[in-house]
Amino acid sequence: MAAATVTSKGQITIPVQVRNALGVEAGDRIEFVEVGQGEFNIVVATRSVRELDGLFRGRRKKPATIEEMNAAIAEGASRSR
Repeated sequence: MAAATVTSKGQITIPVQVRNALGVEAGDRIEFVEVGQGEFNIVVATRSVRELDGLFRGRRKKPATIEEMNAAIAEGASRSR
């Protein structure tokens, strides 16, 4: 298990095995996402826009209409109750 110590300024050094596993380098952003009381996930927030190219290609042939978007929102809202 990797561990780090918090400095008096609230800073930590991320252990090398964690940096390698996350693929983070100097200057990259990370976010701490709360997943439970006192539990957080570390998420790499620095990504190149180029990595998004083609991510959704082929999923939809034409743009969604306002009516389709409203219907999807209404359906999602009804499921969350």
